[in-house]
Amino acid sequence: MDIQLKRGLLDVCVLAAIKNEDSYGYQIIKEMKPYILLSESTLYTILKRLESANMLTVRSVEHDGRLRKYYHITDSGLKRIEEFKEDWKEIISIYDFITREDNNYE
Repeated sequence: MDIQLKRGLLDVCVLAAIKNEDSYGYQIIKEMKPYILLSESTLYTILKRLESANMLTVRSVEHDGRLRKYYHITDSGLKRIEEFKEDWKEIISIYDFITREDNNYE
């Protein structure tokens, strides 16, 4: 898969994982695991990128004597998810066009 496409997809997946409630790294990975395998290093790179783009905010909370970072989606992050849903409709149309001849052989 094209690296830029995959990056965009993973960004939206992370936003979707925290859409309904604030979450922390391990929980995000756990929630995504049935759909996508994501390493911690990849996740934290994505979280930093989304924070820099103002699509999420971060707050630290003490948990078992350690600080845990909780991520919260912003209005920009919610807007990005909605844009993705619209973009996906176009991607499906493109896929249908590319595979239209394949469907004639089945």
